[in-house]
Amino acid sequence: MKIELIPAIDIIDGKCVRLTKGDYSLKKVYNEDPVAQAREFEQLGFERLHVVDLDGAKSKHIVNDKVLKAITTSTRLRVDFGGGIKTEEDIEKAFDAGAEMVTAGSIAVTHPELFLQWIERYGTNRMILGADVRNGKISINGWKEDSAEDLLPFLAKYVEAGVKNVLCTDISKDGTLAGPAIDLYRQIMDRYPTLHLIASGGVSSSQDMLMLQEAGIPATVFGKAWYEGKINLKDLGL
Repeated sequence: MKIELIPAIDIIDGKCVRLTKGDYSLKKVYNEDPVAQAREFEQLGFERLHVVDLDGAKSKHIVNDKVLKAITTSTRLRVDFGGGIKTEEDIEKAFDAGAEMVTAGSIAVTHPELFLQWIERYGTNRMILGADVRNGKISINGWKEDSAEDLLPFLAKYVEAGVKNVLCTDISKDGTLAGPAIDLYRQIMDRYPTLHLIASGGVSSSQDMLMLQEAGIPATVFGKAWYEGKINLKDLGL
């Protein structure tokens, strides 16, 4: 099966940026205009886009919904949106702004009953469980805090509840161009072979994506490697 390739646009102050290991002090701006960046991805043949509201993740509520709406009204990309999703109002804002899917992670740790209500209300196809991992523990609130939740047991309770889509980021790899945590993602897929797992963090080249595909990982998000010119579309068949 061909791996689903999902470019990422992370937003701070309305600009397209990347962080390193989630550190806001290590911010690099790659495009002043996220909408133009989204259009470029669409023109290159990508069909889906991962948008992260980093201001929202830090503020614990959606901040950049207007940027999201500008992207969804200017392209035909299927957008999944995350960052600052703490309330039903945040979810409604994201959907109203054109997001096809919403990623929520912190709330699944702090208020699991609420996340399960969202799954029931909006459906498993529109909700993505965010599982951001640092040293084996789930990290929350824009990666500012580490919870006591271990990754696999955390996933287990939600897979049993019907979750189908999981975005897993190895924070130690994110923005480092050090290569993805393939063993970690393979471990998840071995345990939950029907899961639509989106691997995130560390992708440094087209070859990394092909390795994830060979490992049976359904999808991957990439950002910095693209912006740094390290991905060759010909290698990926686009």
